[in-house]
Amino acid sequence: FCAKHRGNCFLSPMNSWLVRTLFRNALAIVVIALACEHDGHATPCSTPDVSTPDVWVVSTRRLPEICRMPFSAHPIVERLNENNCWQRSDLASLLSDPTQPLIVFVHGNRYRPSEAHEQGVLLSKRSAACCPNAPPVRTVIFSWPSEQDGILLRDGRAKYDRAFTEGHYLAWLLGRVEPERPVAIVGYSFGGFIAMEALEDLAAEQKAGRTDFQPWINRPGQLNVVLVAAALRCDALAPRGPYHEALECVDRLILINNSSDKVLRFYPFLERTNRAQALGYVGMPGRWASPHLDFAQINAAPIVGKHHRFQLYLHSPSLSKRICNGATAGFVSP
Repeated sequence: FCAKHRGNCFLSPMNSWLVRTLFRNALAIVVIALACEHDGHATPCSTPDVSTPDVWVVSTRRLPEICRMPFSAHPIVERLNENNCWQRSDLASLLSDPTQPLIVFVHGNRYRPSEAHEQGVLLSKRSAACCPNAPPVRTVIFSWPSEQDGILLRDGRAKYDRAFTEGHYLAWLLGRVEPERPVAIVGYSFGGFIAMEALEDLAAEQKAGRTDFQPWINRPGQLNVVLVAAALRCDALAPRGPYHEALECVDRLILINNSSDKVLRFYPFLERTNRAQALGYVGMPGRWASPHLDFAQINAAPIVGKHHRFQLYLHSPSLSKRICNGATAGFVSP
């Protein structure tokens, strides 16, 4: 389209008209795409008038690997202030009000810190919108080192190994929570693995007589656990499974599975010996749930399809409501 005229570059009238037409068409396509994206991310519930949600971050991204629940740890603690900026804080401030329920969000693999923050804030807003009659809830983002490291299989195996360490750190954090305080854990993908590893730690250490943390078996405060597309072996909660004791800490368990998940179907390659399918891919028999446990599970494949993205669950009106109701059901301030 560009021709030289006295050393300068200019557009002929026909070419100029063509460029303007192409630009208008491209702009129209972008506008339509953005509109479609907005429609696909519709707010599932009424949005409350909350300027700054009560959201905190506990980050273990700089902590070393460990092989058991520590006696002490030094994660980075931040809170979202009134200016919507992340401000450094401490664990004592986070746990200062023992009457306020907590939602602990444990994200999955390949999350940068900013992405974990964004989805934790979104979960907090969805919870407030979907459950307006629940008491005010404080959301805690458990941010662990999950940035991408290599190709899918290598990266997945590295994060699978790291999930044990993160379960020990999460157990230490939960062990600081007052027994009367209601708690919900929302674990997505490897976050479900980390959550169950933490609860298994707490149950096993309590039975072994360790007393440097708050007890979690038969605690008066309610514990709800919601596992979304859990990257955890499917027999983990079986009567002889590796995490069956963790259920002794849980009052309500909700599994949101996806039998079409294109990532979870490769989970058997992560476990070098067991080769079990992922819990979030095939679910579990209801008979494995003990009589005291309020248990339910659904298959989200018709809604989210093959995608392995937590945002899709939160942007679905029905799924976000199920996640948030499952997390806060039965919550009352002590």
